[in-house]
Amino acid sequence: MGKGYKWTLLSILATSTFLTACGSSNNEKNINGNDNVNTNSSTNNVVKTDKTDNQNSEDNEGLNNMQDVRVKLTCNNEKVIVKLYDNPTSRDFFDQLPLTVTFKDYANIEKISVLDQRLTTKDAPSGSDPSVGDFAYFSPWGNITLFYGYHGLSNGLIKLGKIESGVEKLKSINDDFKVTIENLD
Repeated sequence: MGKGYKWTLLSILATSTFLTACGSSNNEKNINGNDNVNTNSSTNNVVKTDKTDNQNSEDNEGLNNMQDVRVKLTCNNEKVIVKLYDNPTSRDFFDQLPLTVTFKDYANIEKISVLDQRLTTKDAPSGSDPSVGDFAYFSPWGNITLFYGYHGLSNGLIKLGKIESGVEKLKSINDDFKVTIENLD
């Protein structure tokens, strides 16, 4: 091999390495058109975080802070308590309360109910990996769901909260059932 050929290959290799390194930092910067990006390693989803979301949470028409907000789901004098997460979809759900909905079993792992009004998906991850006790919104179908079994990663699933008590009651309900959902005060 000639000297000129080796230098050309070395030059191409060095340039490729440099461009690859520069490209990775630009990818993080440009995902969702925002410089502030967090990667959720458990689901490998990219979640956009805007500095103004935390500062302007009080601009939401509904509840300002969801840190200690719990809702009560009542069916046949049985209660399930859910602690809501603080995100735009949970706040949008809370703004619709009180609700009376009908749940049905789906795939022997969750109870689902289609909402009359779709919830916002603003700033939501592309999907979630739910676990037993998760209360979530499945945006493609517009339904809320209560997980009592295990489910894998699901695109379009947004976690609204976590069941604190009563999850064991869900599994034993076989038929469709009406539930009243209201703020727990």
